[in-house]
Amino acid sequence: MINLKNIVTLVAAAFIAMPFAANSQNLQTAKNTSRHANLLAKQQKVQEQIRLEETQKYAKGLYGEAEPEPDIYTEGWDSGRVNPFKESDVPSTKVIDVRGFKMPLKNIKITSPYGYRAKFGRMHKGIDFGCPVGDTIRSTFSGRVRITKFERSGYGFYIIVRHDNGLETVYGHLSKFLVKENQYVKAGDPIALSGNTGRSTGPHLHYETRFMGYAINPEAIFDFAHRTVVTDKYTFSKSTYTQARTGSRSASK
Repeated sequence: MINLKNIVTLVAAAFIAMPFAANSQNLQTAKNTSRHANLLAKQQKVQEQIRLEETQKYAKGLYGEAEPEPDIYTEGWDSGRVNPFKESDVPSTKVIDVRGFKMPLKNIKITSPYGYRAKFGRMHKGIDFGCPVGDTIRSTFSGRVRITKFERSGYGFYIIVRHDNGLETVYGHLSKFLVKENQYVKAGDPIALSGNTGRSTGPHLHYETRFMGYAINPEAIFDFAHRTVVTDKYTFSKSTYTQARTGSRSASK
């Protein structure tokens, strides 16, 4: 004979045990889900790191290998305006005061130096500084903004500043202008944001120093490693303006 009391006891025990079994199962499911999510997150990080490394290798391979910009003073779309200097007016030598300068970027990292590119049969008439899009670009010396323009096949958005000491500086591949033409700026004033416009293989600043159209090797004037100038007065010479200066200053500015 079935004992009704025993049946009731067993049923009650089953009902009591059910929540605990369900909770145990839920906890195990949640634990497995968490492990799965962590595994996916780790895989995502690895994939992102691989993509980052590939991008860095690609960019490293391109910097310094891309065809240099055409000389905007002689080959630019508006070269008549960009280069107002007559060769007959350019002196053989000129002493230029380069004190009171400021670096064009906060972080100076040269990715492509000034010089001849045999692969393309063309001079790279400035220095490229690696930087992300949006870094603040500053005027090297005090002077007046002469040109703010866009040149699709070379410099992209660029600025030319004519300085009080007779030099001109060119800032290329910009993303945004912070100044207008004919505006007077002081050394260190923000003039633009860095970018990747024009003929560019990656975000960077193309920077030139010019004297009456002649593209001087910036390392003839500046010791970028120490953020200073090589000498207080730079002597321009038609025979040596492409050469970098030897030696450096230990002082920094």
